[in-house]
Amino acid sequence: MSAPTLDTVPMVGPEQPGLLRSADTPLGLARVARGWSQEKTVRALILLARSWGWQVASEPSLKVQLSCWEHGRRRPNESYRLLLCTVYRATAEELGFDRTAGEASVRTLRQRINDLERLVASLALTTPDARGVSA
Repeated sequence: MSAPTLDTVPMVGPEQPGLLRSADTPLGLARVARGWSQEKTVRALILLARSWGWQVASEPSLKVQLSCWEHGRRRPNESYRLLLCTVYRATAEELGFDRTAGEASVRTLRQRINDLERLVASLALTTPDARGVSA
């Protein structure tokens, strides 16, 4: 039996370290599109904030926050949105910070609640009272 060669051994190795990954959100995709790691983004945010004289979270805390923002678990406040737009050279809409979209979804949700309330009320009027119906 001959020894295996590189041509005959399937080459399935571990994932390459350092590959950039992100959540499938505008903010996460913007970071990866620039070839930036979360660490690079955090350093850029801190340097920009310092140059503007702004106070921001510590580097470790900011990395956790960035991950939460990218995964949609939290929304950055106005200061961080401005910093992110600046370091990524992108608009608020491009990074998914569009306020009108959020307001529209709240209006849509309110409308759906109102529609459901009307449906329940109409069903209550057309359905005989179970207590008054004999079998």
